[in-house]
Amino acid sequence: MNNQKEKISALIISYNEIGYIEKCVESVTFADEIIVVDSYSTDGTYEYLKNHPKVRVIQHPFSNFTLQKAYALKQAQNDWVLFLDADEVVSEDLKNEIIATVNSDTDIAAYWFYRRFMFQNSPLHFSGWQTDKNYRLFRKSKAQFSDKKIVHETLDVDGKSGILKEKLTHYCYKNYEDYKGKMLRYGRLKAKESFYREKQFNYISYVVKPLWKFFNHYVIRLGFLDGRKGIIISYLNALSDLERFRELKKLEKKNELAYYLLMP
Repeated sequence: MNNQKEKISALIISYNEIGYIEKCVESVTFADEIIVVDSYSTDGTYEYLKNHPKVRVIQHPFSNFTLQKAYALKQAQNDWVLFLDADEVVSEDLKNEIIATVNSDTDIAAYWFYRRFMFQNSPLHFSGWQTDKNYRLFRKSKAQFSDKKIVHETLDVDGKSGILKEKLTHYCYKNYEDYKGKMLRYGRLKAKESFYREKQFNYISYVVKPLWKFFNHYVIRLGFLDGRKGIIISYLNALSDLERFRELKKLEKKNELAYYLLMP
């Protein structure tokens, strides 16, 4: 039991995260409540969460990341929210910094976290992720998820932002098939986002943007210094962009077909 004055709600969304979510949950047991919104996992994740004495698990269908996280945010009982992905872990030093931060006399509404990326169990030092940061700690009363993005969701903050010193550990790469599947799903969601914004498919972007993504991550962002890991990460991130344009083209064709079918 901790002596903190301010209460914290730890929020997580999950789907088939067994083997990773256990470390995530155990790293936030200092929070006053832990709420996990699970999108009907089939690998034992839900059963593990249901039997955990400190976790309140809610099953909710997944539409996109923004809507799922917005739903989870509504469940929080406390103003201070620590929002994690199921494959992220809070270190002891970061835990202490979080507790000290929320109990300080601060007018900051939200805090960015830098992340330490893990390729399986070894660190990924470069490959484009060395400057990655995300909002993870914020006041519920001062922030909401933007409805402009459905993947790599962003937070709209009413107030000042700060950055915590300690890094959040992110186990981004479990194995090749898992990361590939994740990148393909992100690409399809980004295609929907582009389609809703009325961005049109074109062959120049289809060819150039994936090549640029690989070159940017592997060469400019020093992925080659990560060795074989850097090649894999850079390739799969480029594949996500390729999938985005493939899916956007499919969505446009479906839309055209629906239009002609509805014509009198």
